[in-house]
Amino acid sequence: MITTQLHATRWYEVRHRTNYYYEDYVTASYGRACLRPRATPHQQVTSNVVEVRPGADVLTEHTDLFGNFSHYLEVRTRHTELRVSKTSVLSVTVPEVDVDALNRWTVASAARDLRESADVPRATYAAYTLPSSLVELTPAVREYAASILPPDRPLGEALADLYHRVFEDFQYAKGATGVSTTLDEVLANRRGVCQDFAHLGAGCLRAVGLPGRYVSGYIETAPPKGRPKLEGSDATHAWVAAMVPGGGWVDLDPTNDHFADSRYLTTAWGRDFRDVSPLRGVIYTESKTSRLEVLVDVIPLDPADLPPRLLSVT
Repeated sequence: MITTQLHATRWYEVRHRTNYYYEDYVTASYGRACLRPRATPHQQVTSNVVEVRPGADVLTEHTDLFGNFSHYLEVRTRHTELRVSKTSVLSVTVPEVDVDALNRWTVASAARDLRESADVPRATYAAYTLPSSLVELTPAVREYAASILPPDRPLGEALADLYHRVFEDFQYAKGATGVSTTLDEVLANRRGVCQDFAHLGAGCLRAVGLPGRYVSGYIETAPPKGRPKLEGSDATHAWVAAMVPGGGWVDLDPTNDHFADSRYLTTAWGRDFRDVSPLRGVIYTESKTSRLEVLVDVIPLDPADLPPRLLSVT
């Protein structure tokens, strides 16, 4: 076993609004989005509502290669504002990580077991051990990984040190990086945001033969002491998950220096950010400028206040 006991179950409402503003009319907009949270062994989604304004001419949903819910939308009504929102209700009960149990393996023996295991689908193993567009396994990445994940180090200890070392070695700095920033640039500048730290964590795992996936979602946050929480002030979050012997996954958050718990709400996972972007697409317009506004609220709920229909999985 790799877990001991469960963290307390938490209920949440998540509101995620993405608003685009243009100086001239957009005649057509085509987008792809991850708008429905995943159902997992530790997360149950009881409600999810998606709204598009102006109304979408096409709004479809399918499951992608990684098991994420992927929405496709078309808006062919002329507009200068596009608003895409989702509201979800979900419960999360994440198990605590048993570091001592994981320490039965070393980094090398865990990588070997996963590589040889008949219980791990080969496509899954390959997807999360090979490099991807934003997780390149360069010499600099391999060198950094080797300093944290040497072959003979106990696995649980190594995973805990991975999130801790990234937390200690890098400064969280909004605006220091972009969606296409490389890991070599992050390593050179020692600054970034959660997306960069999740990519780096995944790169370190893959460099030593451990499958590492990029996870996108949300985390419950608290306002500064003595101040109210502002509406729309939360944000999307990203962290990394490591596959461990037996085929299970352990989620770790280098941005906040700990393993994930029941405050973490998962939307999607993939090889890197490009697999799980909340919303992206193309538009037809003469507009020279645009403005993006993203508003996120992660609201803790008391299950006693929820109607019965939201307490059962839909």
